[in-house]
Amino acid sequence: MTGRLSRREFLKLGGLAGAAALGGDFPPGQTEDQTLRMGRVAYASVSVFDAPKLDADTVGYRFRDELLNIYRRITPVDGPAYNPLWYRVWGGYVHSGFIPEVQVNFNEVIAEFPEGGVLCELSVPWSQPYDHDRFNGWTPHEEFRLYYGSTHWVTGLMEGPDGEPWYQLTDELSDTFKYYVPAPHLRPIPLDGLTPLSPDVPAGDKRIEVDLTWQVLTAYEGGDIVLRTQISSGVGGPVPAGSLPTKTPTGRFNIQAKTPSKHMGASRLTDTLGDRALPGVPWTMFFAEGGYAIHGTYWHNNFGWPMSRGCVNMRNEEAKWLFRWTTPAWRREEIRSSVDWEARGLGTQVTIVES
Repeated sequence: MTGRLSRREFLKLGGLAGAAALGGDFPPGQTEDQTLRMGRVAYASVSVFDAPKLDADTVGYRFRDELLNIYRRITPVDGPAYNPLWYRVWGGYVHSGFIPEVQVNFNEVIAEFPEGGVLCELSVPWSQPYDHDRFNGWTPHEEFRLYYGSTHWVTGLMEGPDGEPWYQLTDELSDTFKYYVPAPHLRPIPLDGLTPLSPDVPAGDKRIEVDLTWQVLTAYEGGDIVLRTQISSGVGGPVPAGSLPTKTPTGRFNIQAKTPSKHMGASRLTDTLGDRALPGVPWTMFFAEGGYAIHGTYWHNNFGWPMSRGCVNMRNEEAKWLFRWTTPAWRREEIRSSVDWEARGLGTQVTIVES
């Protein structure tokens, strides 16, 4: 997907124009040109049902990275209770659990980069990164794609394989791990959207409680609740020898390190052993030895049910709020190089229980 694509062309590439071509399945008054909700299939495949319930008949399938027009959002009384949201799509209904909602937003290109780079957020459903060197030229990066809502450090600008501006991204794993995507696919995150929240509240008055039974995270300032939301914790169960348990650890912890963009490895983040590496995991807050963290999530939409390999999954916008609210404080103005991308220190208390 290159910066030359219009929104209409992007939708055609994802197969979304089919409904308009076939006609007859838009809600009253809805036309192709009006703003539609969109979703991306984030699992190997999902079923399309003839009614919004899990015991309905399957009438088709949609596959990983297909884009779907969402005509209506439906919450039937028969759920499932933990996540009753369904989507009306072309041909039937899909459960929302593996359909993250996405948008297509192209951005102005920036050409100046401070020390340490510019933190950006992917603002299109997906983007295929490319490698580039003088021997092989431009080649697609085979290991992963970048997805809507993931965050990345932009450290340079160059002419891409299509003659358009492409950003150089420096991966959090290493200063030497670089790849390239069309520049309009990434939205710079404003500095005023990264400043610490409630800095006047004493750090000791802030605390987080996670209830694994109810899959709920609650943040407190003293005795006052400032955030309560659904999460997805670890799936638990058997693990291969030498691997970390996939059940979220219980006990009392503290946030130890925070980074707004983290590259996490394959088979560590989701309940699918075949998953690829996941770069740009947003708003990551490590709280326990072994790499257990609270962080944003772009690979499912099934909050309220265990989905992870031990971490605490949150909706991106809520994880960003928590990232700014917790300590140790993370400040963009203090970044001078990639070694400053992470804030460290004894931070906000995190208590994880099974009720």
